[in-house]
Amino acid sequence: MFRLDGKVALVSGAGRGMGFGIAQALAVQGAHVVVNDFHQDRAESAARQLREAGLNASAQAADLTDRAAIFAMVERIQAEVGVVDIFVHNAGIPAQGWGYTPFLQSPESEWNAWLQLNLHGLMHACQALLPAMQQKGWGRIVAINSDAARTATGMGLCAYGAAKAAAIGFIRNLSGEVGPHGVTANALSLGTMNNWEGSEKIARKGTSVGRAGSPQDVGAAVSYLASTEAEWVNGQVLPVNGGGLVA
Repeated sequence: MFRLDGKVALVSGAGRGMGFGIAQALAVQGAHVVVNDFHQDRAESAARQLREAGLNASAQAADLTDRAAIFAMVERIQAEVGVVDIFVHNAGIPAQGWGYTPFLQSPESEWNAWLQLNLHGLMHACQALLPAMQQKGWGRIVAINSDAARTATGMGLCAYGAAKAAAIGFIRNLSGEVGPHGVTANALSLGTMNNWEGSEKIARKGTSVGRAGSPQDVGAAVSYLASTEAEWVNGQVLPVNGGGLVA
């Protein structure tokens, strides 16, 4: 069940951390995974780790805020590996890194950076990938999102939350256009993940499961949405948050 044999999956921001966990999960299910990262060496290292584990993987570096670079990457993948069946938009943190900036102190450049990667990068990638998916009559788009798009954090995440909310609006509307062509578009809404200091302490208090999420948790959910068995799931936002936000 949820096998992905013969499928090609492109995972953005997969050179490490959660993105690598997603790539690994899809590869274990039988997909050939194309590891994308901003840094070529990181993408190559991650793909090599997967191959050393007996899995199918290759690497493609590209800046997901650069439309031309995205289209060029997709052309290379199609020439070297084949049509991308599954696209997971995981890259979500701009090059300048993470920050907690109160709204009144947040510059326009910070807003643009979050939107460029989380909304425009997703949009450009979908425009590059969808023609081949629709021609094939099968495709899966999964956007990695956040509970910050659905709730008030009070942590200086206005720009981040707004960008993530915009991506959800895009995915929901896109699903109605691509569904008739055998393509689904969904998102995951993630809660507290174990990729930052103090996350476990917060998760123990704020989730019914009592722990922070892991790359493996996210990879399992993505594997489901990427599967043939999930063909009746379209335009949805699946909460993966340990019960931290129930809505």
